[in-house]
Amino acid sequence: MSKADKIFKEMCRDIIENGTSTEGEKVRPKWEDGTPAYTIKKFGVCNRYDLSEEFPALTLRRTAIKSCTNEMLWIWQQKSNNIHDLKSTVWDEWADESGSIGKAYGYQLKKKHFYADINKNGLVQAFGVSYINHAEEAEKNGKTGYLMDQVDRVIYDLKNNPFSRRIMTNIYNHEDLSEMHLYPCAYSMTFNVTENKDTGKLKLNGVLNQRSQDILAANNWNVCQYSVLLYMLAQVCDMEPGELVHMIADAHIYDRHIPLVKELIEREEHPAPEFWLNPDIHDFYQFTDKDIALNNYVTGEQIKDIPIAV
Repeated sequence: MSKADKIFKEMCRDIIENGTSTEGEKVRPKWEDGTPAYTIKKFGVCNRYDLSEEFPALTLRRTAIKSCTNEMLWIWQQKSNNIHDLKSTVWDEWADESGSIGKAYGYQLKKKHFYADINKNGLVQAFGVSYINHAEEAEKNGKTGYLMDQVDRVIYDLKNNPFSRRIMTNIYNHEDLSEMHLYPCAYSMTFNVTENKDTGKLKLNGVLNQRSQDILAANNWNVCQYSVLLYMLAQVCDMEPGELVHMIADAHIYDRHIPLVKELIEREEHPAPEFWLNPDIHDFYQFTDKDIALNNYVTGEQIKDIPIAV
């Protein structure tokens, strides 16, 4: 049976049985009818998924793998903050009349920063000669380096400095919070490379840090999209996918979701699906949601019209 199902069931039971209720407290989210959206929550939930064993998609209900991958690529590859670039409607509630969600998510990953320790040979190693033509060189305090965004810096380091302990992204930028329509929930990704002793290949692992998560609506959605990200970056960098560690500071189930979650975790489990990634793609910026698939994905019935607190 799927290990992701087992992890999900244990987490949900722990939250329901041992969590803290926010009922009666001052809470920000509200239901569509204006009622405060209370939760039952656990602090500091940590789940580990070994991608070398199975792809962690729930089988209790179906996770829309192409939709969640499209959202991940919208943020990490397109580095967009406009819903008109996104196929799904998951961000519609937070978009303005122009489609923008403010200076959030993709906007932060697209911002360039000066790195003094980037060199031309390393850029060629990571991206090829053509990248030099649009990589902006800058001088700061008498040092020569390059302006790069956070995603390109990750790829650069994975190819040039794979055992660095500094390979990470962070989009929780306090300077821009007031101009974000929603503060980032999944805000930081830390990458760490280990060696597979059996094959000699390098393994790409990641820690996803999340300040807050709506367990029913978003848990497996986030787990799947960041697992796909690890698969894609591993393939681009000639590595194997390793572990995804998911840290959730505030793991909560909304009051109106509790009956749905109780029914969900009593469902039958099925074998984990088989993940397929197009083996011909070796440039992260060439991937699309057509390059991934879940084969032999048997699931329970989908839960429709989940109420979302905003």
